[in-house]
Amino acid sequence: MCWCATSTTAHCRSTTTGGGSTLTSKVAIVSRSAQPDCDVDYLFAQVGVGQKSVDTRPNCGNMLSGVAPFAIEQGLVAAKDGQTTVRVFNVNTRSRIDVTVLTPGRRVTYDGQTGIDGVAGTAAPIRLDFLDAWGSVTGALFPTGRRIDVIDGIEVSCIDAAMPLVIVRARDLGLTGRELPSDLDANRALMERVEALRRPAGLAMGLGDVSESVIPKPVIASDGDGPDSITSRYFTPRRCHASHAVTGAIGVATAYALPGTVASDARCASGERRIAVLHPQGRIEVDVSVAGSDDEVRIERAALVRTARKIMQGDLHIPEYVFSNPVSGDKPMKPVQALIAAALTATTLAAAPLAHAYPTKVITLVVPTAAGGANDAMARTIAQKLGPLLGQTIIIDNRAGANGSIASEFVARAQPDGHTLMLGYIATHAMNPALQKLRYDAVADFEPIGLVATSPTLLVTNPGVPIKDVRDLVAQLKAKPDKFAYASAGNGTAPHYAAELFKLSAGVSMTGVPYKGSAPAVSDTIGGQTQLMFPSLFTALPYVKSGRLKPLAVAGAKRSALLPNVPTMKEAGVDGVEVEQWYGIFAPAKTPKPIIEQLNKALNQVLADKDIERRIEEHGADVQTSTPAELGALVKAEIAKWKSVVARAKLTAE
Repeated sequence: MCWCATSTTAHCRSTTTGGGSTLTSKVAIVSRSAQPDCDVDYLFAQVGVGQKSVDTRPNCGNMLSGVAPFAIEQGLVAAKDGQTTVRVFNVNTRSRIDVTVLTPGRRVTYDGQTGIDGVAGTAAPIRLDFLDAWGSVTGALFPTGRRIDVIDGIEVSCIDAAMPLVIVRARDLGLTGRELPSDLDANRALMERVEALRRPAGLAMGLGDVSESVIPKPVIASDGDGPDSITSRYFTPRRCHASHAVTGAIGVATAYALPGTVASDARCASGERRIAVLHPQGRIEVDVSVAGSDDEVRIERAALVRTARKIMQGDLHIPEYVFSNPVSGDKPMKPVQALIAAALTATTLAAAPLAHAYPTKVITLVVPTAAGGANDAMARTIAQKLGPLLGQTIIIDNRAGANGSIASEFVARAQPDGHTLMLGYIATHAMNPALQKLRYDAVADFEPIGLVATSPTLLVTNPGVPIKDVRDLVAQLKAKPDKFAYASAGNGTAPHYAAELFKLSAGVSMTGVPYKGSAPAVSDTIGGQTQLMFPSLFTALPYVKSGRLKPLAVAGAKRSALLPNVPTMKEAGVDGVEVEQWYGIFAPAKTPKPIIEQLNKALNQVLADKDIERRIEEHGADVQTSTPAELGALVKAEIAKWKSVVARAKLTAE
């Protein structure tokens, strides 16, 4: 986002984004508010790339994130020490939003550890509280007077919550709801069908002829990855959004929380709820306040956290995360760098006697896989309870790639003060280190905190693949080697090892397709690009329950109580394939012992929570606690075990 210092009138200033697409060509015009209870007025303008148009009918929550920092820096609002809440009046929708930004020393700070799925790096959190966004454009939350309308034989819900939307179920369009945006955009028949639903919906919502308008926005909705989650594909409106709009997420969460819509949650419980809107690059978590019962249920408030970066105001600000941290063996530091390093060392040493004050700032929990996968879900489940217990916000930072090495290296080099943690698992701390030489040491570079859970590995197939059982699979592969391809979360991960052990034990050949995490691997197996996968039961269970994956066997010592009719691999005729995945929390080496002990105690307290235990076990994992020493011993034993497997199976990282 670019803070433009030019004035549009004597009292207005603007912020802009720019680029070659509608998603990045936006303008926010900001002035002191004419409303008695608001601080600033915000008018959003959508620039039509290639259309020579500027549309002020829609709204943009991402641009809204920059309004409060901009207003404070431009002197439109006086900052308070610590944090400042700016009440913004959105001129487009005639609604109010409280925007809270961090202002230590009465100055806006952009530096922080809050990560947003689909956005590189981290920054300071900005909280958006939508106070009266329901019916803000059309005058009614359900502007057609109905919660479900039928257009051309398809059920849709027309809703006006921060953004006018027309929501349709993915299955009603013959979709899974997890298709990639590029695939949806390339499906011209689908895009024409969506537009054929959008235009009459706009007319029914009182928006008139919307052929040349960007509202209402179409949404294709499907099941999420667990309770209080929904998957959304959001259109802008003639292209699928690469991730998701903030205002669109408010609308989708509202439709999910209220009864009677095509996207409704079966429970529709009242009270405070956190709803995860899953999108192609991760998730947006929306806190909603639901009041009333039956047909009188209503949303009173919705809030979420975003970030903003200042790019230009005469000076160019390059975020620190753009640069890699130096590793051992690099060139000698320059005098200034050495001074900084000495200061950091002094800070670290001073931290030890102050361990009782921990934590003093936001905690980052790094996840080594893409958002939407099992590791991500487990981390977010734990963080929701662990943060309040420690008295600090915990943000999830997904750093997928290189089979977990990117995340592992980042945490290994982080400041050892307990504010950067990692959800490590069997791949990052045993399998990958056993397979290849890495730029981190799974033992020496980390302080173990405690185990979280274990989960057996499951052999699953795409339901459309003609495979009856494991014996049939083996017979087909022996008759035609490489007939099927298997997906993995990357070489050196549990799905990769399990598949290679299966090949070795069954005497068959299959082609492996590595992905950057379990989420895209599962997605392509469901989509048919690959036919088989060995995910953890924790990853696979929701898709097995919905019928999108077919289980063939448990690659473990015993059957799972959640899938009692699925045999073990040994029972199915292939012995020697037992891969139980485990997950644990780690800190950088040299993190003070009192902090490790405090974290272990808090983590074990979270895992003793019956709700947390239920949520983890419902997804196919067994909660498992430990001391730091026990987790450390497990890591060493597992590395030795998998080094033996690598030698026996002649595995390589290629």
